[in-house]
Amino acid sequence: MIKLPTDYTKLNGRTRQLVRNKYCQLQNWLCFYCEHDLQKSPPSFITEKKIHWEFFPEHFLKNPIHLQHDHDTDMTEGAVHAYCNAVMWQYDGR
Repeated sequence: MIKLPTDYTKLNGRTRQLVRNKYCQLQNWLCFYCEHDLQKSPPSFITEKKIHWEFFPEHFLKNPIHLQHDHDTDMTEGAVHAYCNAVMWQYDGR
């Protein structure tokens, strides 16, 4: 059984996927950050923000849905669009 939130640093790839899917279900497939449908592209008010992609791993956008976690506590917070994840990091320091 998956208990949320959970420590992101203790998750392997498969468990990360399960946790991400659980958050998607709990959030009714709405992004934790922008609150728009995770199965569609993020809204323009998000994608209009310029991202400095050189600071992110090469395959950052490979998976369109990311598992967001607090970088101070390492605890998971929710599922977000990959682009929203980049915005959260670059603009909000999350």
